[in-house]
Amino acid sequence: MIKKVTISNVLFASILVFALTLNVNSLQGQSGPEFVFASDNIDPERIKNLESLVDQMNRKGYDLRTLMEDPRFELYDGMTQRFTRSAERKTPSLDEYKVILGYDVKKQNIRNFIEENREQLNQAEKEYDIPKYVIAAIIGVESDFGKNTGKYNPLNAYVSMIAENYRAEFATAQLEELLKFTADREMDVFELNSSYAGAMTFAQFIPYSLNRWWVGNDLTSMENNILSVANYLAHFKNITGSVERAVYRYNPSQLYTNAVLSLASDAEKMFE
Repeated sequence: MIKKVTISNVLFASILVFALTLNVNSLQGQSGPEFVFASDNIDPERIKNLESLVDQMNRKGYDLRTLMEDPRFELYDGMTQRFTRSAERKTPSLDEYKVILGYDVKKQNIRNFIEENREQLNQAEKEYDIPKYVIAAIIGVESDFGKNTGKYNPLNAYVSMIAENYRAEFATAQLEELLKFTADREMDVFELNSSYAGAMTFAQFIPYSLNRWWVGNDLTSMENNILSVANYLAHFKNITGSVERAVYRYNPSQLYTNAVLSLASDAEKMFE
């Protein structure tokens, strides 16, 4: 476990504001996510939310305070808007959703992905009874077959959600799962990349899923990702009774489910 918190709340707030103010000087002009750095943007409500979070994680045995004093800790601005403007919320039709996903490019690339990972996909299909084309389609939709794992950091993402009080209960639960996952494996949490929702690696697993369905120890291993997707889908197939419903549990959006199954069907036709 991570060591206990020892710094006072007042000192912590001062350190947090100072650290964020320093970061704006070192990162101005860089491209990428928008962050909240300046001290006048750290309003009292956010400070209160962060103090409460630190105390809660401390009771769980995790020293979040020390992690938040790390120079790599940053608060991302506009987390609420990132979620409320997601493609699944905005897109009225499957065709438009496919355009946003870059479906045609994924369709062109899925054949090579399957051929390059044939052995692992066949192993996953045999072991978990999940079609290899569905596994490949999910990895294609989630990370463009491993090319895009996100430009955020999961700890920063979850803390930022909690600071904004957006989906705070979800984010707090995921943060605890993340700290457990990294502590158990002696990982540096700041070395991890994620989506703005904190989903990681090629399979885009949130920490809860990592702790329950991840197969292997290497997040950058495509074989581990393939087996983990199959493991996840097999679990929910047993619960829901179908692969389609299991895919829906991967991302509770019918648009997402339809796009994944369409891509899997297109891939299967390539190998007939």
